[in-house]
Amino acid sequence: MSRLRLILGDQLNLNHSWFKETNSSVTYVMMEVKDETNYVLHHAQKIIATFAAMRFFANQLRSKDLEVIYLKINDKENRQNFYENIKSIVKKRNFSQLEYQNPDEYRLMTELQKLHSIEDIKAVPVDSEHFLIPKLYAKEFFSEKKHWRMEEFYRHMRKKFSILMEGEKPIGGKWNYDVDNRKRWDGSPSSTQDFRPSHNHEKIFLEINDENIEYFGESQATDFRWPISRDESIELLENFIEKDLLYFGDFQDALHDENWRLFHSFLSFSLNTKMLSPIEVIKKAEDAYKKKDLPLASTEGFIRQILGWREYIRGVYWANMPGYDQHNFFEHKNKLPEWYWTGKTDMRCLSQSISQSLTNAYAHHIQRLMVIGNFSLLAGINPKEVHQWYLGIYIDAYEWVELPNTLGMSQFADGGMLATKPYVSSASYINKMSNYCAKCKYNFKEKVGENACPFNSLYWNFFDRHQDKLSKNPRLGIVNSQLKKMNPTQKEQINKKAEFYLKNLNTL
Repeated sequence: MSRLRLILGDQLNLNHSWFKETNSSVTYVMMEVKDETNYVLHHAQKIIATFAAMRFFANQLRSKDLEVIYLKINDKENRQNFYENIKSIVKKRNFSQLEYQNPDEYRLMTELQKLHSIEDIKAVPVDSEHFLIPKLYAKEFFSEKKHWRMEEFYRHMRKKFSILMEGEKPIGGKWNYDVDNRKRWDGSPSSTQDFRPSHNHEKIFLEINDENIEYFGESQATDFRWPISRDESIELLENFIEKDLLYFGDFQDALHDENWRLFHSFLSFSLNTKMLSPIEVIKKAEDAYKKKDLPLASTEGFIRQILGWREYIRGVYWANMPGYDQHNFFEHKNKLPEWYWTGKTDMRCLSQSISQSLTNAYAHHIQRLMVIGNFSLLAGINPKEVHQWYLGIYIDAYEWVELPNTLGMSQFADGGMLATKPYVSSASYINKMSNYCAKCKYNFKEKVGENACPFNSLYWNFFDRHQDKLSKNPRLGIVNSQLKKMNPTQKEQINKKAEFYLKNLNTL
């Protein structure tokens, strides 16, 4: 029986059981298609990195004497979608069975289901062998519970996989050291060098341009800093654990205009394309904690993001698809300001975070959640537009992980299915965690002055205009109490200032 096996651009797992077989009747197929570059507007680096990693992976398979059909974006026979390409290949080669790894996105699942309609071939889905638990595991875990809570799920996962445990109890006596992970960074300790590899992908970028593929952001094609192989990803992981994990916990929420990297691992692209597996990353961090006496708060904080949040967020996604992307709890309708595509705004925190994202296709979780996401929610931006922007701009953004993080965690568009309260703040939080405010045109202390920071009036206006939906939220008791006690004249001035900003988002 001759078999054709499809590998997607985020299924670059060399350790998959497929590649342990020695079967000359198996052919692998990989393809760069415009259907995948065009479903949202993507950052140039995201397209380049995906193509480069796919091509490298195909060559690795060939080095193992495996037959690979590879369709580049500019190949004449490329019909630019999975169905038509597979149909054409099957017709030419008379394969009797098509196998594909289950995709991580609902959009792709529905697309690949079309492959079952191709005549004269049987289509068989298999597991991607990447995640620690099945995609509906969390749904079953919470089936008899009133609310989903990540912390409960995380503790279960710690026990299930015996990570940072002493018997049935967590090492150190606490499950979560998040309160120890919120220090501001002011230059000390100095962060280590950027250990990412460097590539020249100018040829790939020229092909992308020749095919008129639309993109945004800086390509960095001649000095491309993202890993495109498992070996490079492992080296990045080892350098992070050796040099940066020591300080990661303390400063994981910090923001600084002179150091966008700080102590973050840059492993998310490698994980989400499956060049690394989550369990190997978790185990390496746990082993380093035991052997090198690393701070428990740093190690636990890093592991929690992968063992807890990453697996949990995937569960949220699959439990609520299709339809999760249609949620708009606050009925927000404003358009994305034009400067989301340029970074040219006088609000320094947003200028820094968006410009960094456009330059590097990356921002860490606080920039995404408490700067860009925070403003998007306060400004009443349509959450679907915010989702599509996040999905396009970040190199690690795949819908299964990005959509719940954006619509649920960041924009509260699901009305509290994921987060227990909206993650919004005034300028005081941003000033506390960063040096962004010091050189900003806007004054982070003022609510209504001529140069009052927009975050301040928008913050109070947000809670005022959404009292009907938020006044009974138990986690918002303090802010709702303050709102009720606010001087009516002051509230009117704040709302007037906020309304001015809301009408002039493009000029902020």
